[in-house]
Amino acid sequence: ENVVTYEHAYIHDSAKIRRGTKIGAFVDIGKDVVIGADCNIQAHVTISNGVHIGDRVFIGPNTSILNDRYPASKVLAPPIIQDDVIIGGCVVILPNIVVGEKAVVGAGSVVTKDVPAGNVVYGNPAKYKMNREEYERKKAEWERKTRK
Repeated sequence: ENVVTYEHAYIHDSAKIRRGTKIGAFVDIGKDVVIGADCNIQAHVTISNGVHIGDRVFIGPNTSILNDRYPASKVLAPPIIQDDVIIGGCVVILPNIVVGEKAVVGAGSVVTKDVPAGNVVYGNPAKYKMNREEYERKKAEWERKTRK
């Protein structure tokens, strides 16, 4: 209900997507994926089989959420992305990872370990840089300075 998809997105028949979610062009959503309400998934995102994504999650373009640490193995371990997470563009989230509620993953990061709730991480490998409150303060300051 009220899910918006752009052209050439592939969504497996078994995927479940809740209301208000927007799916960008050329997104690949695998088998048994669950995506919550009011998410924004940008173009060219890959969400591997079995991944669970909470509500109000933003996923930047060209991001890959992977489920197999040793392809092609017989053991899949899809990540879990909890509510209110922000994932920047060109991020890779490795299998068997939990990205906690209100966490932020900076653009270009490779997430190799769980991200605790409210933490902001970035880099390769992604490491703790600040908490979500500090991120929101910096964001507000940047928005004030760049408005015309």
